Amino acid sequence: MSEVTRILNAIEGGDAKAADELLPLVYEELRLLAARKLSHEPPGQTLQATALVHEAYLRLVGSDPPSWEGRAHFFGAAAEAMRRILVDNARRKKSLRRGGDRQRIELDDSIVGAVQEIRPEDLLALNDALDRLSQQDKAASDLIKLHLFGGLAVKQAAEILGISTSKAYADLQYVKAWLRLEMASGNASLDPQ
Repeated sequence: MSEVTRILNAIEGGDAKAADELLPLVYEELRLLAARKLSHEPPGQTLQATALVHEAYLRLVGSDPPSWEGRAHFFGAAAEAMRRILVDNARRKKSLRRGGDRQRIELDDSIVGAVQEIRPEDLLALNDALDRLSQQDKAASDLIKLHLFGGLAVKQAAEILGISTSKAYADLQYVKAWLRLEMASGNASLDPQ
């Protein structure tokens, strides 16, 4: 059992000191993921990597921490928390600047590698599509979230999810096709590669 898993189990058991032990163990890894994610944000970005990590961490081990199944579950939840924070930030920016209107656009093949550069309204459309995907195929949804929002390479995401790299690449191709169908049906405005 890894040290992170041991501490997560202690947090679940109600050990208040365990949460203090967890942050130093995972902080640097979470901060690197957040920094990578935010490094390509357009100028004027107000959210910093440190703030993203702290907000995600507070959501993860807040007043009522969930039951953790181990390190992979925790980092999957961290990627999901970062996604939600970025989506909330995008919604806030969109509501202030864009008046709430969404425009349908097609994006080129750079979206998976450059989700950081997506305009707020496009990020919201991607979020909606990922929510629908999660209802149909949670494993594929978790993979793309780790890859896009966690900033992990496909191999790293596969490792965290406990699947082979070849299955991860196959699932990634499935997600691409699924999102293209969503876009074609008018339910999403993105075409991630």
